[in-house]
Amino acid sequence: MDKALLSQELGEPLARSFYSCDPIDLSLKLLNKVLVCESLDFSGNDGGGGGVGSGRVRAGRIVEVEAYGGTDDISSHGHRGKTKRNEVMFGPPGHLYVYFTYGMHWCSNVVCGIDGECAAVLLRALEPLAGIEEMFQARSAARKETDLCSGPAKLTQALGITGDQNGIDLVIGATSIGATSEANHMPFSGIADLSITIHDDGISPPKFPAQTTRIGVKSDLSWRWHIPDNPHVSHR
Repeated sequence: MDKALLSQELGEPLARSFYSCDPIDLSLKLLNKVLVCESLDFSGNDGGGGGVGSGRVRAGRIVEVEAYGGTDDISSHGHRGKTKRNEVMFGPPGHLYVYFTYGMHWCSNVVCGIDGECAAVLLRALEPLAGIEEMFQARSAARKETDLCSGPAKLTQALGITGDQNGIDLVIGATSIGATSEANHMPFSGIADLSITIHDDGISPPKFPAQTTRIGVKSDLSWRWHIPDNPHVSHR
């Protein structure tokens, strides 16, 4: 899938107003939306060589999410207040909060709510739609498509999302190259960057999404939702 085909099929990225709601509402609205990552060259322009930076697209349908709040949510990174690490999570809405966990994995979250308040939705699983060959290359441990993005760390690896994309604006897709790396105290590769956006391709969220408690956290809040019977979710 190239950029021209992407524009024809998905239209423009979701507007800022889509994200101006609490994390529970956004969680439900994000189900069945399409997350798109497009490789860009170092200058931020579409490349043309057929390799990294050639405008290649990896995309997946969002099939599993978790909501996270602020000081009242003991499992949230914002529970103890704003820090250098979590500052993106405090807004403005419509940005991507990316964090490093267990010393080996990146996880990505969609920031929402009111600017200055802590709220975000963890992207837990995607159903791959485009760039599947590239996803397999990025995830050598995967043996089948359901292994590619069935977990928050898996999907970031499959799509090439790292700390360099922390703070990226999901409405315009662009990021200041190197700036987010400095904020995360992570070196920027200098090879390629990503444009990341979320789109609505006309498939509505399920009327009755499956709901459970969140995975691997202390809180017992039932703030995890996924597409019922979808084989790409992380826990069924």
